[in-house]
Amino acid sequence: MADGPKKNRMAEYFKEVRAEIRKVTWPARDEVTRMSAIVMLVLLVSSVFMAIVDYGFSWVMRLILQIGK
Repeated sequence: MADGPKKNRMAEYFKEVRAEIRKVTWPARDEVTRMSAIVMLVLLVSSVFMAIVDYGFSWVMRLILQIGK
């Protein structure tokens, strides 16, 4: 007896999820491609920037350690 209401709640939940998914406006293929390209470009630029900053800090640390010798 206890499983009846629980199953109904689960079924209702999935019906509501399905109804909400149908309301979603999915982006067009060209928009997804364009946004993915932008993300990749930003990722590449930020990676290069972080590599340059890392190299700069490494260079400064080498200088500090050489002064300490």
